[in-house]
Amino acid sequence: MASRRSQKVTIKDIARLCNVSTQTISRVLNQRPDVAPETRQAVEKVIADMGYQPSALARSLVQQHSNTIGVITAGLRYSGVSQTLNGIVEECEASNYAVLLKELPRFAVTDIVPIIESLIVRHVDGIIFAAPELNDNVKRVQAQLPQTFPPMVFLKSQPHARYITIGIDNYGGARQAVEYLLAVGRRKIGLISGPLDWLEARQRWQGWADALQQVGETVSDQHWAVGNWSSASGAAAFAELMEKYPDMDAVFASNDQMAMAVLHYAASHGLRVPADVAVVGFDGLPETAYLNPALTTVRQPLRELGILAVKSLLSEIDQVEPPAPEQAIMLPTELVVRDSTPKLQTPLAAPSVISQGQSREKQRKHVRVKK
Repeated sequence: MASRRSQKVTIKDIARLCNVSTQTISRVLNQRPDVAPETRQAVEKVIADMGYQPSALARSLVQQHSNTIGVITAGLRYSGVSQTLNGIVEECEASNYAVLLKELPRFAVTDIVPIIESLIVRHVDGIIFAAPELNDNVKRVQAQLPQTFPPMVFLKSQPHARYITIGIDNYGGARQAVEYLLAVGRRKIGLISGPLDWLEARQRWQGWADALQQVGETVSDQHWAVGNWSSASGAAAFAELMEKYPDMDAVFASNDQMAMAVLHYAASHGLRVPADVAVVGFDGLPETAYLNPALTTVRQPLRELGILAVKSLLSEIDQVEPPAPEQAIMLPTELVVRDSTPKLQTPLAAPSVISQGQSREKQRKHVRVKK
């Protein structure tokens, strides 16, 4: 015998059973105050007894919210980008929001209007711009935004007077790493930089340079090489440094992928880490703890960045004391000391170094550096 499908309970059914209008049922569902207490109690009892589930779409139309956040990003193949996206999705799910993801075909895309408009058409409540800042791409995006658009938060970009920006202290983290190397007795500290059209790479370059110049060390083109964040580029850059900076006794790599390549290159060329050359990375990838030797690294709070982005955006959407745009949020990094660097024997001699991620280095203007 064919089974009979139970009919879905509608708002009209609830109204008929309660002998009230559908408008009254809607007011109860939306927690409106203009409903008599006894009527509200009766309606809520029938709703519970009937197992009525209101349509999320219908409620969003009434409340003028879609409960959807748009996210514009680029480079999902990079671990940092994916970790930030994980944080965004996690917090959206906890807040009962959906995520509508738009990945740019390349980092340098600046014609952002069609993408913004496609998100507006889908009635997103807010937008997170999570693509990295390269040259002036973010400024160009901000300059061409439509006159009317949803609340928007920018990640890893420079502060702006009109928008909430949330970044990570790349400068302070890089400087802390180099200060640690100086504290353990290393003076000839080379750098493997990321591509300098990236804001993050320039900030880490500046932290490295300032830490060395603070103690009287010269910084020149002979002391650094450029990679493109990949392991292969890290190995090539380290080989270049070994040739032009032969007395180098430490290297700071601007991300963990390039630092891991340094460890591999050193092992295959008879260099002892950290006896001959100490190595520090930047990212805090989980696998760096299981290398031989385990990699000292600067951990970025990338998941936390995504979580905070959603919380800040929802505060602006709900108009519940959102952060002031001119007060950019800066998340601190954490220096994780492992076996690829010597251990600091006298912590009290270098208190600024052992602050473990609590860098309060004031953000400064970063200049482009050309090799």
